[in-house]
Amino acid sequence: MPLDPLRGKPAPPEKIVNLAALTADYYTLPPAAPVAFGTSGHRGGASRGSFNEAHVAAIAAAVADYRVGKGYGGPLFLGWDTHALSEPAWRTALEVLAGHGQPTVIPADREYSPTPVVSFMILKHNRENPGALADGLIITPSHNPPDDGGIKYNPPHGGPADVDVTAWIEKRAAEYVADPSKVKRVPFPKAVNADCVTERDFMGPFVEALGQVADLPKVKASGLKLAADPLGGSGVHFWGPIAERWGLDLTVVNPRVDPSFSFMTLDADGAIRMDCSSPFAMANLLAHSGGYDLAFGNDPDFDRHGIVSGGALMNPNHYLAAAISYLLGHRDGWPGGVKIGKTLVSSSVIDRVVKGAGRELYETPVGFKWFVEGLLTGALGFGGEESAGASFLRMDGTVWTTDKCGFCMVLLAAEMTAVTGRAPHEIYRALAEKYGDTDYERVDSPLSVDAKRRLAETAPGSLVGRELAGRKVVSAWDRAPGNDAPIGGLKVNLDDGSWFALRPSGTEPKMKLYAESLSGPDVKRAILEGAGRLVLGE
Repeated sequence: MPLDPLRGKPAPPEKIVNLAALTADYYTLPPAAPVAFGTSGHRGGASRGSFNEAHVAAIAAAVADYRVGKGYGGPLFLGWDTHALSEPAWRTALEVLAGHGQPTVIPADREYSPTPVVSFMILKHNRENPGALADGLIITPSHNPPDDGGIKYNPPHGGPADVDVTAWIEKRAAEYVADPSKVKRVPFPKAVNADCVTERDFMGPFVEALGQVADLPKVKASGLKLAADPLGGSGVHFWGPIAERWGLDLTVVNPRVDPSFSFMTLDADGAIRMDCSSPFAMANLLAHSGGYDLAFGNDPDFDRHGIVSGGALMNPNHYLAAAISYLLGHRDGWPGGVKIGKTLVSSSVIDRVVKGAGRELYETPVGFKWFVEGLLTGALGFGGEESAGASFLRMDGTVWTTDKCGFCMVLLAAEMTAVTGRAPHEIYRALAEKYGDTDYERVDSPLSVDAKRRLAETAPGSLVGRELAGRKVVSAWDRAPGNDAPIGGLKVNLDDGSWFALRPSGTEPKMKLYAESLSGPDVKRAILEGAGRLVLGE
């Protein structure tokens, strides 16, 4: 996908979404696409007919039925982010849940609700009330553009729902879309005051517990000057209470909430996208990071992190490697046999860091759902994705969240700096000197139906022995080595340790190509240029 000439520049007026038209489309356009859960719930656009009131009402009704069938006696925590479609969808979901008589907890003062906070609240309730299990719905399309909407379901384990759960919800929701008259629903003023709906403080318990996952007293004692950019997201009002409770010298450099996200700089493709792993989307924070010891940003539902260290945005893989190395040396309360989880498209530097620490790697397909059980039981100390999403255990080795947590990851960066006296980018540089540096890149391109078909039809064994970038293919996988789950694409390993992977995106209509070279940028470029021809014949 070619780079847009306006990347990293302020969004021009023609890029700003018409909020009134978007909201009208949500309520008035009929569904033109089915309910379909990707790696992070159902996402789409109201104006495209793929995220409309009918979709949200059907999903909420299906979740109500699912809860009844499972006998969950606790409440459903209903959260939302700052996207324009999130508040209308939150209202729709509440109307339906109340109509179905489902006990529902909404945040006090209708505060925005980050994904990790909802996960935390689910786990907290279930720990304290094991006989009345709670679950949650979060209205968010994560980092997607302003005209997108999303909704995801987190079962009682607190993390993303597995495919068997989402398949059931999809099927039941399709029935409701086909016959909306079956959806039970009450008007919003009645729903918000229904006996089955209660308000609860989401923020206070989460802020108080943060000291159990990151050593915030040491951050306070260090006097580090920190800068946070919420990118207009759901955690915007959390940073003030966090700084006050833990005595941190933390400045929110952009406290603005605007559903059009008009303050954003454009991403690589010229779209407004709140991707905290993109230097183009993070251009504002990069420009204001001088004068701070560390700066960080998060996406709208705060399940991702972006670390600005040494004046530059760290590659997510580099930060994951640095964070894992630090945690394995500074968490004496973790069980000795704890494993480290990573997706198979994350950097191989992580493999060497984990091996060097004498620990075991757990390598999975893309999707945080694969780490849920391990984090819940304490078998995994850390689970992370190359797309800048991760979570890890509390200092005593118990579960923190089973969904990605942008808060704990950025506060860990501050802890690392406070304890070691080295910034995260310096910690990674030492790891690269010890284990070898790599050149890593992900390239997105439009996804055609034909390319998706050909990828699915390619047998991994047919690629072994073939040549790419002057290197031979030694193995190819369509299943992950950690749990033998299908990866939804292919990973191809070359004889010098370099590799590439091809997979369709689970959240956007894109083909994702990942490549990592142990032999320099020229080899990486050759891999990127030749991977499509090798696998797809194009």
